[in-house]
Amino acid sequence: MINTPYNFCTLFDSNYLSRGLTMYESLKKHCDNFHLYVFAFDDKTKEILDALNYNNITVITLKEFENAKLLSIKASRSVAEYCWTCTPSTILYVLNNFEVDNCTYIDADLYFYSSPKALFDEMGDKSVLITEHRYTPKYDRSEIAGTYCVQFITFKKNEHGLTALNWWVNACLDWCYDRYEDGKFGDQKYLDDWTTRFEGVHVLEHLGGGLAPWNIQQYKVVSRNGDQIKMINKKDNYAFEAVFYHYHYVRHYENNIVDFGWFKLEKNIITNFYANYIVAMNQSLKTIQKIDANFKESLRPFSLKLASNLKEKLKFFIKANLKYNIFKTADFLK
Repeated sequence: MINTPYNFCTLFDSNYLSRGLTMYESLKKHCDNFHLYVFAFDDKTKEILDALNYNNITVITLKEFENAKLLSIKASRSVAEYCWTCTPSTILYVLNNFEVDNCTYIDADLYFYSSPKALFDEMGDKSVLITEHRYTPKYDRSEIAGTYCVQFITFKKNEHGLTALNWWVNACLDWCYDRYEDGKFGDQKYLDDWTTRFEGVHVLEHLGGGLAPWNIQQYKVVSRNGDQIKMINKKDNYAFEAVFYHYHYVRHYENNIVDFGWFKLEKNIITNFYANYIVAMNQSLKTIQKIDANFKESLRPFSLKLASNLKEKLKFFIKANLKYNIFKTADFLK
């Protein structure tokens, strides 16, 4: 594989296939000369991606990727915990098995609105790039979930990068669970002391890298031209451009219902971010179904104790209750 300036890896199974494909299409739209290594966590994912045959995607199966250490702890972890355990190992696998000098892990539920080049330019000659959650104070879970988010994390193939990465790989093999315990939480809270534990670690300052439902309340959309979204920080009116948004907790249910989670989302955020993400995901689903007409999203059964007169409660921009952002998918696809 010929080295490219930007090398990304991600992991998902068919339950996240439309998200992963949507993320890839957004990256392809805004990033020149990159390669994406997808770790396919089930056969259907490999089957669909092989059929799509994108020239800048390499599909890696579990059979190729899993080593003795991973297999030895697999049965002791939940599906989510095992994915978290594997995250640093996927990065190391790419660095060890392909002709690359850097690799950035990205979550499958990201969507890019502009080139990540600005983020890498900011990183400069540092060896590791990490991103903060930047929690809105009312949602601050940094004590439990960590200061930094494993959503977009870069390692260069040099001494400092590999030292930090190998330490993380071994830490996650030793302990990686969906609970807070002894200062640890999943694969994520391990990052809390990296700026002092390791050399060459850069914490991203660009506010456009790492927009998410837990911090978006701090920002305001001031203009949009296609995918170009200009924003300001409400606190000081600092202007910046959206680079990527982390669509954490977007859930699809039966009966054409989508839930955006419990975080407060202003109408202009739903209009400028979430509405278009649903459209993009729907297009990805159609792309998949051209290959496999029987492919369906993994839909959750929908129930709501407060769902009296549900039809009226689920109109566009009307919340079904006070806790969740629940809408009819069709309202975004008009």
